[in-house]
Amino acid sequence: MPKIRTHKATQKRFRITSTGKVMRRKAFKSHMLEHKSSKRKRVMNIQHEVSAADVKTVRRLAPYL
Repeated sequence: MPKIRTHKATQKRFRITSTGKVMRRKAFKSHMLEHKSSKRKRVMNIQHEVSAADVKTVRRLAPYL
């Protein structure tokens, strides 16, 4: 059986931790940063866990992450 192709956009957006959790970047941190508070920008720096409903989809799109 052939290997599954990795969805490259998914591969760039998500990371898998050593414990198997799927992590993502927080949204709204690409532009207009001077209007956002330092605290808000700091919170957006942290990697957040993908919701349980979306983990299955991410793993199917990028099986070899």
